[in-house]
Amino acid sequence: MQLTGLHVYPVKSMYRLSPDSAVVQPWGLAGDRRWMLADATGRFVSQRENAALGQVRAGLLPDGVLTLTVPGGSRIEVPAPSAAAGDPLTEVEVWGTRFHAAEAAEEAHQWIAEHLGDYRLVHLDDPRARPVDPDYSEPGDSVSMADGFPLLLATTASLDRLNELVAAEDPEDHETLPMERFRPSVVIGGAEPWAEDTWRRIRIGSVTFKVVKPCGRCVITTLDPETGERRGKEPLRTLARHHRLLRKAAFGQHLIPERPVGVEGDELGTLRLGDEVEVLEDGAHWPADGH
Repeated sequence: MQLTGLHVYPVKSMYRLSPDSAVVQPWGLAGDRRWMLADATGRFVSQRENAALGQVRAGLLPDGVLTLTVPGGSRIEVPAPSAAAGDPLTEVEVWGTRFHAAEAAEEAHQWIAEHLGDYRLVHLDDPRARPVDPDYSEPGDSVSMADGFPLLLATTASLDRLNELVAAEDPEDHETLPMERFRPSVVIGGAEPWAEDTWRRIRIGSVTFKVVKPCGRCVITTLDPETGERRGKEPLRTLARHHRLLRKAAFGQHLIPERPVGVEGDELGTLRLGDEVEVLEDGAHWPADGH
């Protein structure tokens, strides 16, 4: 098996970057979802509420400056705010977990308001501020502003099998689902369909990961990642019928990186397209009913 895809999402729920290599940090791939939009209550905003977010191209300059470009061409550069620089901190929330993030400059908020809505752009200044769900992690594990875990793994074989099932459900009118619908961090080729559901610990290149939980899917997977258009009930309909894990329509597995022996600091290693993937520990298949 090998690593065939890498994806980084600089701003939660916005468009992806697909580099040839990415540094692994304890809380996710470097640059992944350290920014997000928050509403007036501090709660995160995603494509669930505003599908237009997925069409905003986000980039990261070498000095940490975030670039945002909307389909009409308007572009802004936003320096990363930080508590050390005296930028204001605000309390935000992702799926019930509240933590502090640094607010971008007012110019950025005005640009966001003009193009997307009345939201605040915030930066996770301290990536250790948000713990991972303790039911699936160890003390000290933290995550960026991703939904719940540092990385998400998907396999091309499972996507192929899912597309076969979708076609069987509606032979006359179906479309082939692209991997981008599922917003994975890493994509693995060469596995058997659904093999990842039994993995418990893997190595990608030089970095090892715990495979901690299936990913229950949401309505964002029904959006075309290139246009933001809602495309119907797939893949949720087929996943709900054929691939339920922990009581949810599931696709992909969440990962938490492990710190290599002797490695200190925030860089645990680098993933590169073509890296070999090895399963280090297998386990039982995740149950459909959550028991």
